[in-house]
Amino acid sequence: MAGAATLGFLIALEIAARRYGLPGPITNQAKEVIFAPKSGPLLYASMALMMVVLTWRQRFVAAAVAIGVDVVFALVRWAAGARVTDGHSFGNGALWVILGCAVLALTRRTGRERVLLLKGVGLGLLLVAGRKTGDAWLLITSKTRPAVLDQYVATADHALGDPSWLAGRIVRAAGPVGAHVLDWVYVQLAVAAVVVALYQLRNVAVDRRFPRHHLVRTFLVIGLVGPGIYMIYPVVGPVFAYGTGAFGTGGEQWAVANLWPDTLPPLVTPHPVMYDGITPRNCMPSLHTAWATAIFIHSRKGPRILRYAGTFWLVATLGATLGFGYHYGIDLLAGVVFAVTIEAALRSLDRGWDRAGIQLVAHGTAVFAALLSAARFLPVLMAQHPWVSGPLLILATASVVHGYVRTARRWEPKAAAPAQQPGPQLEPA
Repeated sequence: MAGAATLGFLIALEIAARRYGLPGPITNQAKEVIFAPKSGPLLYASMALMMVVLTWRQRFVAAAVAIGVDVVFALVRWAAGARVTDGHSFGNGALWVILGCAVLALTRRTGRERVLLLKGVGLGLLLVAGRKTGDAWLLITSKTRPAVLDQYVATADHALGDPSWLAGRIVRAAGPVGAHVLDWVYVQLAVAAVVVALYQLRNVAVDRRFPRHHLVRTFLVIGLVGPGIYMIYPVVGPVFAYGTGAFGTGGEQWAVANLWPDTLPPLVTPHPVMYDGITPRNCMPSLHTAWATAIFIHSRKGPRILRYAGTFWLVATLGATLGFGYHYGIDLLAGVVFAVTIEAALRSLDRGWDRAGIQLVAHGTAVFAALLSAARFLPVLMAQHPWVSGPLLILATASVVHGYVRTARRWEPKAAAPAQQPGPQLEPA
């Protein structure tokens, strides 16, 4: 049922994208069998996810085949004089291995072994499909939502001290090295998720089954549900709405003003603004923040180096989303609440809904709706009273995080108490 629903969703997005004269997620993925892929690291990360169901010998063979196919593709492109100008020159081999394992499962495996290998293939393909689905969603938002609500969010962000303007100046002052690090972290977020997921799924090949809940599920649900919010609350971001002239984003004639990040936006009565039909309306909520939050949550049970990496990825992602002008501060708060609420809902679904889980999900949903509603209908009031509205926004977000931490601790299995050893007994003389 899940596979059929996913396929139907991809077909619907393919049809919607075709209506605007562009290829959809299925076509874009099929092209990468032959043509240069958009993200080679993502394809290899997807192959690594698929390999959790294989033995170590099979993993080495699969990796060698993927590298060999990529070498052949590179030689053919070199001989044909075909230069890779968009995307990566590697990654086709990883996709070939994933598809080859699917064929192998259908033709050479039976019973539980077939099901397990198909689950591994599906897991790898879902990560790739999630990326392509996101691209199609962004196209749809730009074509169907001509008016954006950036003035509302920018006005409401006065309550938080205009963090995007501050972070933009900090990133610019840090120089190209810091900007390159943040950009790499921002772009390779899915690869970081795969690293955490590989730790969670490290015993699948031995146990011959998947754990009930892992990061990939949360990651995919965030990517599935989040773009629907973009359709309700279209926002392009500070660098597009307020900074295009200085940063060459290509939408200079559509910008409200050339202010980001040097000049704070003025406090005015906001109204919807028409924008181009190319730039994605992908700000509210910040899904990069939501995904980084999910990585942080799932890395908490790992070894120390994984916990440090999860913390670094969350902090760096927050810095990149603000410092590059992709998001406002309220977008980040909404992203955190969004991720925590989805994580709570998925865990409650797995372990069975109880009162604590229902209350947590209801509270997170209410806070998320309140954040969006306040930014849409009360931005001027929030900007006029920042010392009240700002702390309230942060406290509301913190209440959801605190509720999740407290509830998750109750859900954790309690360690068995050590057996009491009998004390020394006196023997009669």
